[in-house]
Amino acid sequence: MAERRVSGETLVVATHNAGKLREIAALLLPHVTHCRSAAALGLPELEETGTTFADNAELKALAAARASGLPSLADDSGLCVDALDGQPGIYSARWARPGKDFVAASQKILDLLGNRNDRTASFKCALCIAWPDGVYRTFEGVLKGRIALEAGGANGFGYDPIFIPEGREVTLAMLDPSEKQAISHRGAAFKVLMNACFE
Repeated sequence: MAERRVSGETLVVATHNAGKLREIAALLLPHVTHCRSAAALGLPELEETGTTFADNAELKALAAARASGLPSLADDSGLCVDALDGQPGIYSARWARPGKDFVAASQKILDLLGNRNDRTASFKCALCIAWPDGVYRTFEGVLKGRIALEAGGANGFGYDPIFIPEGREVTLAMLDPSEKQAISHRGAAFKVLMNACFE
């Protein structure tokens, strides 16, 4: 897609997830000091109809940019468990519905894995930044690791309490937020995004 950079504008973060908004806003500093969520602007939460993380990020970013008239950033991310044929994958959020109950969704994964030795998994993220005229760019990041035997930790959100990053012995939810950002799938995608699109 076309080359374009962001410099000093307010950016819409196309999410209704408060935890994700906080994490993204922290990653954008100091380049963007005004982040507004799709929820705060009263934009609807779109159904994720894409077949890949990139498809869903693009759908959300383009819709938010057109509706708000502002540059918009969206991510789609999820947990892919090898022994479960990549599930929940792009359906990671839907596994937590109704009520966005990630505790129950995480327990479902632990139950499905049982005592299996193969617990390899990865968090994947696609970030899309879009402008109201329809121009957009997409970037991806991956964090490899494994599924813990039980949930642990109070930091983070989503499936963080059951995911142990490669090279660590504790879950993402046990790490300090700054340490998580330094290694996360979202952080990896952001590094490429920031180099490509921000002044």
